[in-house]
Amino acid sequence: MVNVQYRKEYSPALGRDMEYKVYGHRGKPMLVFPTSLGRFYQYEDSGMIDELAEWIDAGKLQVWACDTLDEETFFSPHWNIQDRIGRHEQYDAYIVQELIPGILHESRHNNGGHEQKILISGCSMGAYYSGNFFFRHPQYFDTLLALSGVYSVNHFFGGYREGAVYYNSPLDYLPGLTDDWRLEQYRRSRIVICCGQGEWEDEMREETARLGEVLYNKVIPARLDFWGYDVHHDWHWWRKQVRYYMQDLL
Repeated sequence: MVNVQYRKEYSPALGRDMEYKVYGHRGKPMLVFPTSLGRFYQYEDSGMIDELAEWIDAGKLQVWACDTLDEETFFSPHWNIQDRIGRHEQYDAYIVQELIPGILHESRHNNGGHEQKILISGCSMGAYYSGNFFFRHPQYFDTLLALSGVYSVNHFFGGYREGAVYYNSPLDYLPGLTDDWRLEQYRRSRIVICCGQGEWEDEMREETARLGEVLYNKVIPARLDFWGYDVHHDWHWWRKQVRYYMQDLL
């Protein structure tokens, strides 16, 4: 039986309470994001925790499933672009300055003082989040598992790339990146980027391929997988994929 903890904490960066769940008692820390407009309990409700249960129960993996603010940021029907991306930058501060330090502190305590970096992951919109956080803040992560994601902000902001919008669009900021320290962090990490080739995967397949080209040109090792034409954009396949890849990542 997987140990589950529900938590609700006030975020100074966001000025509101944020909820999340923690699964397991020790092991590799894993941070997961929901799909578009999803909640922190979606990962569990969609069967992903069940797929990871053997590693969680064995103390090899501990999972943090967080919330997003999609309705105020990327999917807001009311706010203008600057307000939306500004709110996302506040969300970035919440993840990086509040949630991640807590994860690392707890993980260190639960693993006898052993320091570990985070495995970051998500499906669909969660894959965008995990990829963007991984590339923007590589000091915290050593593993990326992104399933069926987009890696630009085309879908949300069209061709607009001013200010912070640019720095949240990996397919825009990565090609020109020359920071040797960042590039070395990526090269030391394990990167798995996957999508299907079936229904509702066209945009994801195109951007996954483009990201693969960018990483190849930067000499960043990454595993790019394109599953079959019967593999659709849904939890049925993401459950299979997370189990398949986790066998190699843990």
